[in-house]
Amino acid sequence: MGGAIDSRFIPAIVKGLMDRMEQGPLTGSYARDVRVCIYDGKMHPVDSNEISFRLAGRNAFSEAFRNANPKVLEPVYDVEVFVPADVMGDVMSDLQGRRAIIMGMTSENGFEKISAKVPLKEMSSYSTALSSITGGRSSFTMKFASYELVPGDVQEKLLKEYAESNSEE
Repeated sequence: MGGAIDSRFIPAIVKGLMDRMEQGPLTGSYARDVRVCIYDGKMHPVDSNEISFRLAGRNAFSEAFRNANPKVLEPVYDVEVFVPADVMGDVMSDLQGRRAIIMGMTSENGFEKISAKVPLKEMSSYSTALSSITGGRSSFTMKFASYELVPGDVQEKLLKEYAESNSEE
């Protein structure tokens, strides 16, 4: 039918939606590229107030978002690693353990260059690991490439960790 919500409460609903989008209903990270349509609702002329509509907007968005089967994206970087030839296999093994996709290998200035796409989360301790593997004889560069879907098992792990942290609060 529509028109059951007074227009003065629409900004409160939008505020509640935006709050939940910023906080993120799945993993605590913000939701993006979302379209929301408010098509109907209920209100009471005496008991309805702005805070109740704000909370209703937050809760409705959380429930609808979870039921929409959303996917988590992660930043993926183009990584170039310059290594001596004698430790190339060890460095390749380490990269593959970090969910890297090897794009190619070439020789440059006496070093082997490995080009790969690696999720940013996996690069947190890479400098230390690379130095350890090569004895400090290598270097690497990183450049943002794109956002990619997180593998299903990693997404499940993230959702479980976020749910546990929220239940403790």
